Amino acid sequence: MRYSIVTIAILMLLGGCDQPTVETKENKTPHVVKQTYLPPPPKKKIKLKEVDDTNFDTAYMYPKESKKNEKTEIAEQMVSASSDTMDKEECITMITQEKFDKYAAMFGSEAASIKRCKMLKATR
Repeated sequence: MRYSIVTIAILMLLGGCDQPTVETKENKTPHVVKQTYLPPPPKKKIKLKEVDDTNFDTAYMYPKESKKNEKTEIAEQMVSASSDTMDKEECITMITQEKFDKYAAMFGSEAASIKRCKMLKATR
């Protein structure tokens, strides 16, 4: 209680010091600050070089897309690997019977758990 009274008294002392000033100017023009500092001129005269732009080569600028071909080959391999038919026995040998039953219960059917096995096989 006594600390709160002291704190309030100190805040009133510090807070009451600022009094707003009243401006009597009727002409309120914005104050513009002129730049008084000018940067020094460059020490060295720079001469621009001419550029020869006739060396444009389309083969260099637009090379054949060999990386895209590699990516499509990898994608085709993954599709062919995942399109292999997998039956219930293969899936159970890959994952245990417990996990197969767990996936079947979680996803609602054995086909969904076989699909899950295909995904796991594709990621390995």
